[in-house]
Amino acid sequence: MDPDLWKAVILGIVQGIAEFLPISSTAHLILFPWFFGWGGELDTLAFDVALHAGTLMALLVCFYKEWLHLFTRDRKTLAYILIAIIPAGVAGVLLNKIVESTLRSPLVIVFSLIVVGFVMLAAERRSRRDLERPSLADSLFIGFAQAIALIPGVSRSGITITAGLFRNLTRESAARFSFLLSTPVIGGAILLEGRKLLKSPEVYHHDVVLAGVAASFISGVLAIKLFLRFIKKHPLDLFVYYRFVLAGIIGVWWIIR
Repeated sequence: MDPDLWKAVILGIVQGIAEFLPISSTAHLILFPWFFGWGGELDTLAFDVALHAGTLMALLVCFYKEWLHLFTRDRKTLAYILIAIIPAGVAGVLLNKIVESTLRSPLVIVFSLIVVGFVMLAAERRSRRDLERPSLADSLFIGFAQAIALIPGVSRSGITITAGLFRNLTRESAARFSFLLSTPVIGGAILLEGRKLLKSPEVYHHDVVLAGVAASFISGVLAIKLFLRFIKKHPLDLFVYYRFVLAGIIGVWWIIR
């Protein structure tokens, strides 16, 4: 078996799990090659985005009923989602080169993991969380927060769920809106970066990419279902502590490497 195939499967599993937990999938996809010395196509933004195709399919499988409801009966919320994705879409197009080069740094990830972790704790300490549906203002607030997730270590699900908590949404409602909001953004990122995979088959081997996508899809479906069940009863504190521990490990590895 091609060594890159099983590496792609591992990264796909990591992507599927970390995309929907508030721990930053992008950070983990950068860190695994950094820790283990994996190079080439596995350590590129285009490959990372390709793995997101698996998690996009997971989102569509898990939330297709919600999307059908939005298109047929709840066009108001659908409009809120479309408006809220604008900040992330604009930021993705304008800052793509910076994200691909300058921000793919372990030290950036350490900073993001810690800072956003404290923000998550602050959101959890708010006493009022009783709203089931976001307003237009809530949607825009969460949408601007999602744009910050371009920075590795922030976590798209983490920052958007946290923004929802600050707007007094329940945890489950914030998580569901976060996942719905991420669907078109992930789709747009795939279209933006997917051209590189198609134009450079000599650099990106399609069998390796497909193996990673399949792994991210399967692990993504499981992660969505388990996380939504977990978030109903438990706060985000566990994931915050994980972020702090991971930041410490990265810092120590950076020093001794």
